[in-house]
Amino acid sequence: MDGTARGATLVSIGSLTLVVMAMLVKHLGARIPTIEILFFRAFIGFFFVLPMFIRNPMEPLRTKRLVGHFARGVIGTLGNITFFWTLTHMLLADAMTLQFSRPLFMLPLAFIFLGEIVGWRRIVVTLVGFAGIALYARPFTAGFDPGAFVGALGALLGALVVIYIKQLAKTEPTRVIMFYYAISNALYSLLPTIWLWVTPDLHELGMLILVGFLGIAGQGMITHGWTLGDATALVPLDYSRIVYSAFLGYLVFGELPGAWSFAGMALIVAASLYLVLTERKRGSR
Repeated sequence: MDGTARGATLVSIGSLTLVVMAMLVKHLGARIPTIEILFFRAFIGFFFVLPMFIRNPMEPLRTKRLVGHFARGVIGTLGNITFFWTLTHMLLADAMTLQFSRPLFMLPLAFIFLGEIVGWRRIVVTLVGFAGIALYARPFTAGFDPGAFVGALGALLGALVVIYIKQLAKTEPTRVIMFYYAISNALYSLLPTIWLWVTPDLHELGMLILVGFLGIAGQGMITHGWTLGDATALVPLDYSRIVYSAFLGYLVFGELPGAWSFAGMALIVAASLYLVLTERKRGSR
């Protein structure tokens, strides 16, 4: 296979891997506190990051951006908590779609923190995407669900993490960023986990370990896949997570998104894809 074909394969498999992880989080969330699941996700993932430093084990300790790493960790931990919360309180496909609304928040954040100027078309598309988030909350109906705004908060925090990564990446290699992200998430979630601790049985412990592995493996495959081919062709494949989530949500949990969900999903996906792909084209000029 050529680079794009290999990249497409990795992105597709990585997307499915992350959906399986999300499905396990949703299943575990019926008994295990969200913060405890996050702790295991970060703690287990940390041990999969360590082998990157076999040749230079002291590299993370030589960072000059320690405060930045742990500040990013605070935002990332809060973002992961909100995402895991939506997984356990909303339909799997709905929670995944709201996570993909992150590009909508990148536009105002990039203007505020990076001074990037955007055109009116991208502003209009962003507003359309925000309307999609509002539809998820089913406004003006008896079934109003404020949980959609928790998912949107997670997307906002995720966008802030991207801004932090852009700043850290100016001086820090990716592996060091991953190292401090994993360790800060584990540290920040440790005390709440001890306070809310629910002892997992052997079956749940196995799933918690699997959540940590699948999270690292899935994100690693997607990230590497993007480096192998045309990003414009590969980025839309990452949105297949929404399709996988809808299928597995129905198959495993008997979930079927309603009309409000499908309407919100269409607006969020269309707006986010437009913003991501036009940003890629602008960056390649």
